[in-house]
Amino acid sequence: MATKIIILTGPTGVGKTRQGLAIARLLGSPVINCDSRQIYKELRIGVARPDPAELALATHYFIASHSIHRPYSAGDYEREAWDLVMQLAPSHPYLLMVGGSGLYIDAFVKGIDQMPLSNPELRRELMLMAEDPEGLEVLRARLKQLDPVTYARIDLANKRRVMRAVEVCLLSGKPYHSFLSHTPRERPFEMELLVMDMPRKELYDRIDKRVIAMMEEGLEEEARGLYPYRKLPALQTVGYRELFDHFDGKYPLEEAVRLIQRNTRRYAKRQLTYWRDIPRKENHPLLRPDPSL
Repeated sequence: MATKIIILTGPTGVGKTRQGLAIARLLGSPVINCDSRQIYKELRIGVARPDPAELALATHYFIASHSIHRPYSAGDYEREAWDLVMQLAPSHPYLLMVGGSGLYIDAFVKGIDQMPLSNPELRRELMLMAEDPEGLEVLRARLKQLDPVTYARIDLANKRRVMRAVEVCLLSGKPYHSFLSHTPRERPFEMELLVMDMPRKELYDRIDKRVIAMMEEGLEEEARGLYPYRKLPALQTVGYRELFDHFDGKYPLEEAVRLIQRNTRRYAKRQLTYWRDIPRKENHPLLRPDPSL
């Protein structure tokens, strides 16, 4: 097929939403979200979901399209995103994907192999370990030993992801990351990956300011409304879990905000590590800013 797929990614806070809209307008393309948290309709401020004015500038897919109450995986995204692309391709010479979730992008580009079935006994044991701070540290060390590639890539504060990665390693005898690209799928489109970047200090300053803006917009109230569901996998996310701990009395609000800033910076660093082998194309014509936005 003649359709070309442009994938715009990069660390949180780098400006992917605005740049994606500029590209979408230039190419006449809809925007297919590939952020693993913006898909949830219950999450808005804490995931920096595009605002209504931004959403009105282009047709968007996978924004507020699913519920936190329904488990959703990278494998689900792979299937649903490809179904959507096959529907859109006949009427679009270009399709644009925008988001920072490396796992979702890898699932879309390469596919995901069938992972081993869960062992209930092992899963219970690992879940109990993950709930204890010392046990979680043991799981992180185990993951570093079993699969240093995944250890360097994932959000180590996300207990569920650490637990699942260790579980897959133990059940299969293979590193977790091998299931993401072991047998890449044949894809019928040309794809180009563009990684946005900026000097680290500038990025971190943007992140710190964005967290303050989120708090002013009402992130604390949003998190309080989600507190009853804090154990759900979708809510094991920077910005929410720190506020949940604040609600539990673990530390004051000022400390929660500081931790959100710190953990978001750490997450951005891991995202940059994830894409470190992809050549940057700073002078690419599609990465020029649109002054009208």
